[in-house]
Amino acid sequence: MHVLRSLSTRRAVAWGCGLCLALLFAMPAQALRIKEVASIQGVRSNQLTGYGLVVGLDGTGDQTTQMPYTSQSLSSYLQQMGITLPASLASSLQLKNVAAVIVTAQLPAFAQPGQMIDINVASMGNAKSLKGGLLIATPLRGADGEIYAMAQGNMVVAGAGAAAGGSKVQINHLSAGRIPSGAQVERSVPSPLQDGDYITLDLNASDFQTASRVAAAVNNKMGSGLANAMDGRTVRVRAPNDPNARVTFLGNLEELTMEASAPAAKVVINSRTGSIVLNQSVTLGPCAIAHGNLSISISTTPSVSQP
Repeated sequence: MHVLRSLSTRRAVAWGCGLCLALLFAMPAQALRIKEVASIQGVRSNQLTGYGLVVGLDGTGDQTTQMPYTSQSLSSYLQQMGITLPASLASSLQLKNVAAVIVTAQLPAFAQPGQMIDINVASMGNAKSLKGGLLIATPLRGADGEIYAMAQGNMVVAGAGAAAGGSKVQINHLSAGRIPSGAQVERSVPSPLQDGDYITLDLNASDFQTASRVAAAVNNKMGSGLANAMDGRTVRVRAPNDPNARVTFLGNLEELTMEASAPAAKVVINSRTGSIVLNQSVTLGPCAIAHGNLSISISTTPSVSQP
């Protein structure tokens, strides 16, 4: 009898140990890389914008009687090409295959002259469609007014439409599109990455605990005293002065892992569909829900009694 009890006790202990190990392996601590929670200050893209003309439309361009700047823009473009129109003729042009557009693009960080970037094109007049159009050479300027890229190319419009017999069908917008690799970089933007003895990490979200953990991860792996959390959003890190060594240092720094902080509790309610989404930080307390003949109750029942 004593042997049987010992055997059962050993089995219970073994089962309990196995359950604990299973729980430990089933719920590992979530680790994040520094590049997932922070970015290097000064390494960012820049917005570019420009005004241009789309030509080659099939009678779906701007109505120049209502949009006089389209004919004025075309007249200025022809003057640059060496063609001068009389003032009376330039003001009375009826162009149905030309549309005035706004061109926008994002200049990536470290972009160099000769590289190609994607651009977005949108009509700024009353053009019916830009499908099949060609954007002529358009300078793209930054916030400082300098030209950083030149855009040109055939439009790609995702929408489609047809009209006949008084009926009209249209899918998506026809007055906006994009040109993949439609602009060539002409000037690079100076980067402050190599300036000074320090680089600054900007956290994606303001959180004092995350800032402290980022600084601790850098100091533990790359040397004590290298990183200091300045506030809940920025961490200052001492970096090598040699450009090649600094790039290698930053590459290794971004791959460092740290324990993730518990996200803030968030509840998203979709009033249109009536659906409710909760994240893992939301906990439900004792409550009761009633809707029609449906009744749901949530309560806490202690499963362990104290002796």
